[in-house]
Amino acid sequence: MNEAFKALADPTRRQIISLLKEKDLTAGEIADNFNMTKPSISHHLNALKQAKLIIDERRGQHIWYSLNTTVLQDTLSWMLDVVQYKQENKGDN
Repeated sequence: MNEAFKALADPTRRQIISLLKEKDLTAGEIADNFNMTKPSISHHLNALKQAKLIIDERRGQHIWYSLNTTVLQDTLSWMLDVVQYKQENKGDN
C-alpha cells in the first residue's frame, strides 16, 4: 500500500487516475491530456503500474491502460477506516 500512496502523491498521476475512471485509454490518449513529453508520461504510467494502481493490456498494436480497482478499493478502505477510527475516538484525547 505504501507504493500506492507514493504514486498518488503526484498530481499528474492523480490526474491520470481520474482520466482512467472514465474509460480505458492508450498512452497516446493519456499524453494528449498533458503538456509534457511522452517519456514523462511513460514514467508516470510506470510508477502507477509498479504501485499496481493501473493495469496495461496489449490489444493489437496498442497498449491500453485501465484502473486496478481492487488496489484502489483496498487503499480507500484503509483510509476510510482511519478516518472513522479518528471520528469515533475524537473525545479520547
